[in-house]
Parts: sequence; C-alpha cells; structure tokens
Amino acid sequence: MKYVLALDQGTTSSRAIVFDERGRPRAAAQKEFRQIFPRPGWVEHDPEEIFRSQLACARSALRKAKLAPSRLAAIGITNQRETVVVWDRRTGKPAHRAIVWQDRRTAERCEELKKAGLAETIRAKTGLVIDPYFSATKLEWLLDNVSGLRARAERGELVFGTIDTWLTWRLSAGALHVTDPSNASRTMLYDIHRGEWDDGLLGIFRVPRAMLPEVLPSSHIYGTTAKSMLGAEVPIAGIAGDQQAALFGQACHEAGMAKNTYGTGCFLLLNTGSEAIASKSGLVATCAAQANIKQFALEGSVFIGGAVVQWLRDGLRLIKKSVDVEKLAASVRDSGGVYFVPAFAGLGAPYWDPYARGAIVGLTRGSNAGHIARAALESIGFQSAELLHAMERDSGVKSKELRVDGGAAADDLLMQFQSDLLGVPVVRPRVLETTALGAAYLAGLATGVWASREEIAKQWKVAKRFEPRMKREDAERRMEEWKRALERARDWGKG
Repeated sequence: MKYVLALDQGTTSSRAIVFDERGRPRAAAQKEFRQIFPRPGWVEHDPEEIFRSQLACARSALRKAKLAPSRLAAIGITNQRETVVVWDRRTGKPAHRAIVWQDRRTAERCEELKKAGLAETIRAKTGLVIDPYFSATKLEWLLDNVSGLRARAERGELVFGTIDTWLTWRLSAGALHVTDPSNASRTMLYDIHRGEWDDGLLGIFRVPRAMLPEVLPSSHIYGTTAKSMLGAEVPIAGIAGDQQAALFGQACHEAGMAKNTYGTGCFLLLNTGSEAIASKSGLVATCAAQANIKQFALEGSVFIGGAVVQWLRDGLRLIKKSVDVEKLAASVRDSGGVYFVPAFAGLGAPYWDPYARGAIVGLTRGSNAGHIARAALESIGFQSAELLHAMERDSGVKSKELRVDGGAAADDLLMQFQSDLLGVPVVRPRVLETTALGAAYLAGLATGVWASREEIAKQWKVAKRFEPRMKREDAERRMEEWKRALERARDWGKG
C-alpha cells in the first residue's frame, strides 16, 4: 500500500491527513491557531505559528497512522490563498506577521487603482478584479509601511510567498522557493495567459522581481523535506491553492463541472477547460490546478461562510460547538423572516464591496436564537446561489449538479436549502476532505501513486444526494428578499 501525506493549511487551523492509494483517509490531525485583529478590518497570522502547527499536525498524523515517514510516497500541500508572508532570505525569519486574505486595510489603495483606470489592465492579465482580497496590495503595503522593508527588498534580502511557498521553504530548510500557478494566479502579479510573473504588474505595485518564487506545475516533484522535519527526506510533489485543490479532489476534471467548498469562506469553482473566460458578472478567472495540462476556472468567493457559525459560537455564544448549529437552526420551522448578511469582511463576488458590513434584518419580538441560527446558515446558501447563477450567465451553461465539500457541507439542513435555492441536485461525496485529497492526488500523480486523472475520477463516490423540494417561485421570492437585506449592508463602512 502506498501513502501520501496532505498538508491542508487553512485560515483558522492547520490539518494533516494521511491518504492511502485508494484515496481513503487513514489518519488525521488538526490544530487551530490564533487570529490576530490589530484594528477593525485588519486580520493577521503569525507565520511561525502556522508552520509549527502544520509540522505538529504532520507528525501527529503519521503517529496515528503508525506510519514511518520513509513509507510516504509524497507530500502534497494545499493552503489558504492570497495571504502574504515576507521573510529574510538568509535567516528565514518573517519580516512581519502574515496579512490574511480577509484583511481590508488596502481598500483605499484599491480605490486609487480603479480611479487610475487600471482595472481593465489588471483584469485582462490576471483574470482578477481589483480588491484588497488579493495579494499585491498587501505586499505593497508591507513594503511601504514596515520600516526598512522596501530597502531590504530592493537589496535582495527579502523574499515573498503565499502560504504554500512559506511552508515549502520551511519544510525544505530554505532549499525551495516555489509556488504553483493556482496560487500565483491569486496574487494580481501573474499573467494567467502567458503563465509568468508580469513586469508591468510588478511595476504598478513596485515589487522587486527577486522576491518572487519560481512558478512550477501543481503536480511536480519540487524537492524534498529536510530530514529533521519528519525523520526522512520526503518528496514534496503537489501544491495547489485550497479551492483549486478541492476542484481536483472532487474529480471536476472536465469543463462544465462545478464544486463549492463550505469552509471559513465559500468558494465556488467551475472548470472552464483550456480557456480562461472573462466574467461579466463580477467573478474572477483563475488557474485551476495544473497537472500535465493547462486548465482554468471561473471562481466566486464568499468571504464569510462557515465563519458565521464560528461567530455564533465565539461572538454571540449561542452555541458551544460549531456542530450544534444545525440542531439550533432546526428548532424553528423557518427563519421567521430574519435575514443575516455576514459581511464581516466586506462582500466578495459578485459585489466586491470592501465597505459592506454585517447586518441582521427582519427581527421582531418573536425572533429567537433559532431564527438567527437558521438565518446564519441560510446566508451561506444565499451567497453561494448568487455565485452559481453568475457562473451560468458567464459560461452560458446551466448546471446539472453541484458537488460540495468542506466542514459545513456535513450540515444536511444547509445542503437541502442549497439544493432548494438552486433547483439542481447537491451531491456530497464520501470523502468530505476533498481539499486535502486534491493535494494528495496532485502529489501522488507526480510520484506514480496514481497513473492518471481517469484513475482518480473512479475513486470519487457519492455519500448523499440532495434533490430540490422548494417550488421555484418560492426560491425566487427568497432570493429577492435576500437581495433586499443585502442592500441594507452595502457601503456601511464608508460612514
């Protein structure tokens, strides 16, 4: 039996899962880490804490699997995207805390770029809209606002990377400074059509080229871990941003296949094959995981998905554990006219409103914790439905089904509501950890654990299928009411 270790570095926790050659998880470990909020709208992580938590999970998963590291065929890495780390090329010491994808500190800079008429130039090359979500303005902010950083960067002393790059650097003891197209395409510095860093974009953000990692295919033997990390030199052979890894893990290998991951945020991707489709509906074009062939995807991002449940737990203390939300939501027949817009970090696609803020509307004296919990879960469904509708408009293809994964995809009430809103089946696979599975598949393809995409596709199995039950006119009415609630939250942070 061959084994692959997937490192799944997420926004709120690090995980490691050992998969066998049949794509079955054999052991897993998970560790949450601190979320740092220096100011309203700012979100940071400690890069060292991320690495320590990820390494601890890797070691723990191997122990639980009773597996010697020498038995591993490969390691695959998947990661929260857009989050920016800058560190010293010689010492490996971070120059600042990581600025997280959710961070909104560069909203004004993004407005300046739009007013300067750069939106179309950036979209044409990168497939992206100008938004604080992406990496370039975060990197620019660090270079301009942390004392001495720009001068050090221009002297070649500093390097930059998204989280995949940071992890590979640390795991290889500084031997590897690499990334893949799926992560590079989220930086706003990478031309997705030519497949390379773009000098024009580097000039706009004044980023020295020497800081950037080498871009290699998503399925590729990049090098090995240092022996001190796991006790053996293990090939690092797969890298993909979390959402592209999930698309691969869901076996959405053909154009027209779509998946939605219900994690901290929700991320809906539609495989568009060898063509990057320019969106007219506020979506972004992005590189899919690149394994032997070039593939692209349309993507819509919901910034606050499962994180709304964490807020009910930690902010309002309505529940003790995240899994309790379904029971609380099911304690009422419906949301009682309550709508919850969880725009804690602004709104992503298709609105791209960094100034939107959270709102709960429709409250009456009869509203209770159950109604708020149900409205919170439904907000995840409403936001995701808007994305799929936008994708159908852009691609001209009506969806036949939606494959789902991520933590909140285990919630039957939410999945049924999602199917009701969309009017198509929602399909949940047996292995919900498809983000980690996608990273494992990419690494295993490069090292001969799996021979082809076709072999991988045969391993994908359905656990549950949710068929739409709601009348279409009721679903349309609920969507219209959601949009009314959404308008109340728009532009709130502008004051």
